[in-house]
Amino acid sequence: MKATRVLVPAAGSIALGALLLPGVAWADTTVSPATTPVGGTVVLTATTCNPSTGDAIFRVTGPDRDQNVRSTTAAAGGGLSAELFTAGFTLGTYTVAATCGDGTSDGSTTFTVTPIGGAQAGGRTSDDGLGSLATGATLIATALGGGVILARRRRHAEAAARL
Repeated sequence: MKATRVLVPAAGSIALGALLLPGVAWADTTVSPATTPVGGTVVLTATTCNPSTGDAIFRVTGPDRDQNVRSTTAAAGGGLSAELFTAGFTLGTYTVAATCGDGTSDGSTTFTVTPIGGAQAGGRTSDDGLGSLATGATLIATALGGGVILARRRRHAEAAARL
């Protein structure tokens, strides 16, 4: 009885994983690198497109874009690729959807355009050690508080045992 309680859910999980795995494999459009500063270059690749059926078209959409980019070369690992220069792009995330020359979809993916210099807004600009100092002080205070509580419980337990 116990073996079936383990084997049935395990078999169901394996079956579900087998059904979902092909969906992951079909997403064959890639962008490298996935993050680039304004003015950088990304390589768009449609890995399953056959160069003999015509060029791949990459549709790039995002905060300030809705443009098509035509493939320019056969990719080293197979498929078709194009370079995209991000000069003039607004900061944010862009979606790339590829269509092969025969009209079939090759999936989609995203890439992010960041500020030049790479530092995102909102972080600390200097490491003055205050964060580490505060963390250490909090850990010490927590340990001391736990020690006090433990000592009080022990005293109460000893007093109750004497009665």
